[in-house]
Amino acid sequence: MNAHSPIPPSGRRPLRVVLASPRGFCAGVDRAIQIVERTIEKFGAPVYVRHEIVHNRHVVDRLKAMGAVFIEELDEAPGDRPVVFSAHGVPKSVPATAKAREMIYLDATCPLVSKVHVEAQKHYDAGREIVLIGHAGHPEVVGTMGQLPEGVVTLIEDIDDARAWVPKDAGNVAFLTQTTLSVDDTAEMVDTLKARFPGIAAPHKEDICYATTNRQEAVKMLAGVSDLILVVGSTNSSNSVRLMEVGRRAGAQDAHLIDDARGIDWTWFEGVAAVGVTAGASAPEDLVQGVIDAIAARYDLTVEELVEARETVTFKLPRLLTS
Repeated sequence: MNAHSPIPPSGRRPLRVVLASPRGFCAGVDRAIQIVERTIEKFGAPVYVRHEIVHNRHVVDRLKAMGAVFIEELDEAPGDRPVVFSAHGVPKSVPATAKAREMIYLDATCPLVSKVHVEAQKHYDAGREIVLIGHAGHPEVVGTMGQLPEGVVTLIEDIDDARAWVPKDAGNVAFLTQTTLSVDDTAEMVDTLKARFPGIAAPHKEDICYATTNRQEAVKMLAGVSDLILVVGSTNSSNSVRLMEVGRRAGAQDAHLIDDARGIDWTWFEGVAAVGVTAGASAPEDLVQGVIDAIAARYDLTVEELVEARETVTFKLPRLLTS
């Protein structure tokens, strides 16, 4: 928090907070966190988790306190303790290694990411050349590209890549997308690929997940009624960063990504009459409430909710945890 923030006098000025709905946890994140919690309950601590289960510092710290140990590679885990794979998905070699080591492992990969993995395999089996629209180094991209032999999938990160890609057989190509990208950014690349390769095999439905799409559409609505948008989420969360970018692009005068209420700079609020608040798919609701409480301590607040969609999706837990 800014140490030199002006504290309003007792006659606090009115401020409107507009909450985006949906916001925060999606079904895939909720399932992944439950898998870690239930695994600790069933097998006791420690339980090893390969990569951050979801990209949120608060979630990771809470699970650490329960007995989760976060590692980057499987060889950091002992063979006699359970290991959980993160919601972002892993290359095929990871569960294969765990099986070879006779480890107990649970796969918390979001089912919508698993769907992309299945599509990748189908295209490969059909002999198609595959491009993946995504960000280099993101664990979901690493996991998706790792479903197939090295060099089979070409990564496209921007419109220039989409224009430059030259397949061996332009008549036998396919594309996939990372699930957490901006719908608008992806549309431009997809349109370019479709224009260059009219017969390109596309997903039955765009791979960008329903939760990412819903949250981005809700932020566009927020931008129309807010002077400032606050996105609660971590900087390494792709979907949270995209929300901030979408808000700015949709016309918000200002938009910021904050981990929690401590990330607020009160100078942002000068001249602001309405603040839009949302949260990335890996950010818990108590952090949103903390932001509202911090604002309420300084302003005469009215809070309203802007509903873009109702989400009713749930995903089943692995059988090992329910039997």
